[in-house]
Parts: sequence; C-alpha cells; structure tokens
Amino acid sequence: NAEYMGATGQKPRPNLISNIPPQSMAQPSLRNWINSSSIYKPAVNRYHLIASLGCPYASRCLIVRTLKGLQDVIGVTIVSPIFAKTSLDPIDEHIGWWFSDPTPEFPECSSDPSGNNFRTLREFYDKFFPGTKRFSVPVLFDKETLTIVNTESAEIMRILNDSFNEFATNPQMDLFPPQLADQINETNQWVYDGLNNGVYKAGLAKTQSDYDFGAKGVFETLDRLENILSQQRYVISPEQITDTDIRVFVSLIRFDEAYFTAFRCNKRRIEDYPNLSNYTRDIYQHPGVAATVNMNHIRNFFFKSFPSVSPFGIVPIGPNY
Repeated sequence: NAEYMGATGQKPRPNLISNIPPQSMAQPSLRNWINSSSIYKPAVNRYHLIASLGCPYASRCLIVRTLKGLQDVIGVTIVSPIFAKTSLDPIDEHIGWWFSDPTPEFPECSSDPSGNNFRTLREFYDKFFPGTKRFSVPVLFDKETLTIVNTESAEIMRILNDSFNEFATNPQMDLFPPQLADQINETNQWVYDGLNNGVYKAGLAKTQSDYDFGAKGVFETLDRLENILSQQRYVISPEQITDTDIRVFVSLIRFDEAYFTAFRCNKRRIEDYPNLSNYTRDIYQHPGVAATVNMNHIRNFFFKSFPSVSPFGIVPIGPNY
C-alpha cells in the first residue's frame, strides 16, 4: 500500500502525506476526496469502510476512525484474515481478501456490505471498479452512489481526520496539524521506507542481499525511533499524537507477534527497546485503540496468507504481546 499525496477535490492545505512524482496525481479514480465541494459530500451513514484487522495499512484507518469518534458515522466491514482463492478458474491462482459471516474463530468478520453477497473482495472491485488488477484493503465505499471513493490508506486517514468533524464526537483531535506538516512529511517518509515497508522488504525477500538490505533498514529505523522516544512522548510532538504515531504503532504492535518470526526481523524484539515498548503500550491505551488490535487476526494473516513465508500455514503460539 504505497504512500500518496493529496487527492481530487482537496482544498489548499500543507501536504502531510508523502510526496510522489507529479504523474501519479493523474491516476484515475480510486483516489477521490470527501468534502462539501466534491460529489462525495460528508454525511452520516453514507460511507462504509472495508478493512482487515490483520493488515497494518487498513488498521491505521480503523484507528483514526476511532480516535475521531466516527464509529456511528462510518460503518465497517472486517474481511477474513486468511487469504483464499478469488476465482473459480483453475488457471487463475490469485489469492486475496474475502468476505465471511462471523464464525467462532473470527466473530469480527461480516459479509459483503454492498448487498450483492459477493464472496471475495475481488468480485466487489470487479463490480464497482472493473478493470483493476489490485484488490486491496482498505476500501472507502459510498453507499449512495455505489462507487469506491478511495483505496489509499494514507488518504483515507486524512479524509477521516478532516472531512467529518461536524459529525465526530472528538472533532478537536487533529492528527494532521498544519504547523507540523513539514516534520510529519519528512518523518512519514523514512518511517514508511524503513519500518512500515521495510519489514516487507525483509520478509518477502527472495535473495540474501535483499533480505540483508531490508532487515538493516528495519533496525536502523527502530534505533532512530528509540532515540527520539527517549526524549519525548510522541514521535513528532512531545504532547500531541499525530498521524505519524499511528503509522509507527501499527508496525510496532505487529512486530513481536509476526515480523520477528514470519518476516525474520529477529535481531531484537520491540520488548527489548525500553522506549519503543513503553510507547507502544501508551498508544494502545488511548481510548478505542485496543479494539482495533486483534492478535488472532494478525497471527492468522501473517502466517496463513503468505505461502512463501509460511508454506504450511502453521500459526505459532506467540508471546501474546
């Protein structure tokens, strides 16, 4: 889930999402914005978020929804954490996200929110954005126009932060304060490269040199964050939680349970970093955040949905961090 800048209809404000080449701005339109001047206007119960409790990129959107107090404004569907085949064609080997009714193992899951009884997220995309080859979460869906508004987690975080304040129970919380724009931009870039995406560089590497490069970046980034957090409570601001903290947290909370083992990022655990471990507990204790962290989904996602990492789908007991 790559990082992107601004979106269609965005009013002038400092860019707080990582910079990308200008040509990327012209990509069509799973990259729409919600505001009063857009066809997608803020409203209660108009928009729906399809997410995974296993995926860190989807989970960060769930955290923003919770911190802003939008639980009664934007509904949520949780997909199964275990990838499944998405096509009946025996030649098509694609595996991916799928909808599931609640089960004893995964009671948080729910069925297709569009009313079409689709089994897979791929079918959902084929219906509402035919032609795409990327069937990812999160998905921000408009139930009124029956269109996909946005699928980029960094932008969905910004939409949830900015666009629903009139309905939010915590509208005063601003995870993208303009006065911290430059620092958030710069920090998000190296956090993404070294940690958020760095664990995937290491974990999905096909050569020793690629693994070495990815793992080196992961622990250099963790060391850098440990140093920052030895001096202040949050990554950007001593007293204010920001978007950057959410991005860091979703990787830290998965580290000891999943990345340490599944992605072979085993030089140190987060528990071995005094400041990072305390910081992770601090963010976890913010009201509502704990409800977005589900180790059952996380473990099943990382150990059953990546055949190259865990070919037998065996889920280790884990430290229950």
